[in-house]
Amino acid sequence: MHWAFWVFLAFGVLAVFNLLLLVGMIFLEKKKPQTIIAWLTILTFLPGIGFIFYVMLGSGLSHRVRRMIKKKAISDRDVLKNIRGLKTFSEVSGIRSLAKDGDLLRLCMDMGGYPCLGNDIKLFCHGLEKIAILKQDLLAAKKTINMEYYIFANDKVGKEIMQILIHKAKQGVKVKLIYDSVGSKNSSKRFFRKLEKAGGEVAEFFPPFLHIRMINLKLNYRNHRKIVVIDGKIAYTGGINIRDDHMGMKRKLSPWRDASVRIEGGGAYPLQNIFLDDWRYAKNDKTPVENYIKEYFPMPEVKGDATVQVITSGPDGKLQKIKEVFIKMIIGAKKRVYLQTPYFVPDDAFISALTIAKKSGVDVRIMLPGKPDKKTVYMSTLSYAREMAEIGIKIYFYNGFMHAKTLLVDDNKLSVGSCNLDNRSFGLNFECTAIIYSEEANKQYLEYFEEDIAESVLADENYFKKAPIITKMGQAFFRLFAPLL
Repeated sequence: MHWAFWVFLAFGVLAVFNLLLLVGMIFLEKKKPQTIIAWLTILTFLPGIGFIFYVMLGSGLSHRVRRMIKKKAISDRDVLKNIRGLKTFSEVSGIRSLAKDGDLLRLCMDMGGYPCLGNDIKLFCHGLEKIAILKQDLLAAKKTINMEYYIFANDKVGKEIMQILIHKAKQGVKVKLIYDSVGSKNSSKRFFRKLEKAGGEVAEFFPPFLHIRMINLKLNYRNHRKIVVIDGKIAYTGGINIRDDHMGMKRKLSPWRDASVRIEGGGAYPLQNIFLDDWRYAKNDKTPVENYIKEYFPMPEVKGDATVQVITSGPDGKLQKIKEVFIKMIIGAKKRVYLQTPYFVPDDAFISALTIAKKSGVDVRIMLPGKPDKKTVYMSTLSYAREMAEIGIKIYFYNGFMHAKTLLVDDNKLSVGSCNLDNRSFGLNFECTAIIYSEEANKQYLEYFEEDIAESVLADENYFKKAPIITKMGQAFFRLFAPLL
């Protein structure tokens, strides 16, 4: 009787905690119904453990963090106001030069993506290609280097880049580096302190509680961006981190296919703006915005004919901006929609957009990794891939790990960024993507995609039907948690 009382009491306490969490999810955090149902499933079948999971992964941002993010949004508007004053960024000329995509341009502008004209674009499909050119640009830096990476590893490639940053800092170049606390958890403070001793500055995004690595109450909200801006004129973004396996050095996931873009011209401005926003937040930097303008935003030069709009998303906004822009691009497509992503866990709106495009006669293709890095997410990905195949969308599994996050539409639009096609990237992580309006860049990436097809397996409806029953059960089970993946 004694033990039964304590068991009853324990379940009663857990029931009260679950009820409080449910009230918080509905009335305070205002989570989506499908997310609430997914968490209730975990809380019900994993009592106690589910509560710990929720505190670590599901709880919203604290009042203090939200207040800081609000200040960050204000500084973003201040910087953007100065950028818009430049003639190179004329709203009218931007829309006139791309009249057929005027509606997409306007949507991106409303989402904060100001059109930047006159850019030279270089695309990279492999990490070593990007790193080789990046090293050259870093060594040639004259005034400023700003870097922001989800993963900055203390390995071969990480040490090489760090040595260059230290060298430039000693030369007097102003070097700033942001790394994500969780993504770079295996890199010690000592590794980054070397740059600080050389005169550079370092910021850790969402550091752990009391700086104890194992206790991070913001585990679910990560800065997943990959940004480099050099002298305010050259910028990089995409999916490639500073880590050996992203260079294809990890045999288990090789060949590693990724994507990054180098932007020279006015398109460096919005990426500079994003970095400085994140920097001001992470360092609690109260430097007046206007103090940054002259040093970090030099008058841009026309370097090419590509127009660029950079879109960001994250928990600091009410809208899932990147997802909304992607949906607009997909339903507006006339000829083709080619997607590459490591994780494919879309919501109903995204599925509807792909379905509408396919039913409208658009050639829709999705390329996924043939070698997964996260088994649970991959099981859910396979479930959605099967659904897409059933409506006639071509699904390809790349013979390796597909880490690229790209969307190619028709003959003149291409998105390259850090955002995966899942709920985590669309709503929880801080992400960014570059929308590139360029027939030349589109054609080049189309060639890359077609080369990838030759290294991939086409999975039709029968491909999924042949899967073992245990695999199908796993896909159905893990799909239940899709809103949390």
